Amino acid sequence: MPTVSTVNLTAPLLLLLLWATHPTMATNWLSLARLPRSRPVSGAAPCARLRGLTPGQVGVCRARGEVMESVRKAAEMVIEECQHQFRNRRWNCSTTPRGINVFGRVMNQGTREAAFVHALSSAAVAVAVTRACTRGELERCGCDRKVRGISPEGFQWSGCSDNLSYGVAFSQTFVDEPERAKGMSAGRPLMNLHNNEAGRKAILHNMQVECKCHGVSGSCELRTCWKVMPPFRRVGVVLKERFDGATEVRLTRIGSRTALLPRDPQVKPPAARDLVYLAPSPDFCNLDPDNGIPGTAGRRCNGTSRLAPDGCELVCCGPGYRAGRAEVVQRCSCKFSWCCSVRCQQCKNTVTIHTCRV
Repeated sequence: MPTVSTVNLTAPLLLLLLWATHPTMATNWLSLARLPRSRPVSGAAPCARLRGLTPGQVGVCRARGEVMESVRKAAEMVIEECQHQFRNRRWNCSTTPRGINVFGRVMNQGTREAAFVHALSSAAVAVAVTRACTRGELERCGCDRKVRGISPEGFQWSGCSDNLSYGVAFSQTFVDEPERAKGMSAGRPLMNLHNNEAGRKAILHNMQVECKCHGVSGSCELRTCWKVMPPFRRVGVVLKERFDGATEVRLTRIGSRTALLPRDPQVKPPAARDLVYLAPSPDFCNLDPDNGIPGTAGRRCNGTSRLAPDGCELVCCGPGYRAGRAEVVQRCSCKFSWCCSVRCQQCKNTVTIHTCRV
């Protein structure tokens, strides 16, 4: 019968053994989105049972437990935003039915899809944690009080500016941890770290200013302003644009260090806010359950567009699609009712729907 001290010593070793023998990815923490809301995601025992976390992330969970609910929210944000941005593409961020690898083994490859998910994930954690700071949900942070004084435009900095620096710092600690644990000399960790930082910069470079006027009868003699993060949808749009313009890179040794440089020497080196990838993407046309690729059979597409990304020829990987008629219910004959509502009727319309052939 083992003693208590033996059990306490072997538990961490068992966790490390499971991590070492189970294929892990830096995005496995996204599986937190699959947990029921009733399940706790903080505390020593709950943290150790979160299968999608690396040992280092388990340590962060134990030390910074109050932030983990924001991390769970960030995982939900990533899946929702990814599926919105890619809803009309061959790869539409479809998720696996179960397990910790939410987007399938396609994330194992250093493709531009993996680059986008890493950037979006790091941004989501920074946004979710910063929002919690602003709402007063975290003890260790609050509003950004460093934004003070008079701006060059003449308004007074005041109010509750979003504390993005705290959210970014936590994102670096939690999201980057798996890559730093692997070392900085391999191509994939360097790729992931670059894209993680690009995701956070998508927030930083799109910060907004909100103001309130003060004065007699709204004369705005004095304006007080504060900084707010952009909507996460805006971050998703920016990163989708970066995805379309991503740079293929290769691992190159420069003196005593390694770096990622464009595979094509004619292409300029990527900026810090650009996305980079190491390997070409699969075509995503055919069903590949082993890699979590559902294929495009049965997918809806735009039969009236030939060159757009949602066009049937592109989505269906050729001219293999069919048209059908379907009845849809839509709001119609809407009227404004004083005060203050809009009342609409429900109308049935027959529309043409195009789907990829099975």
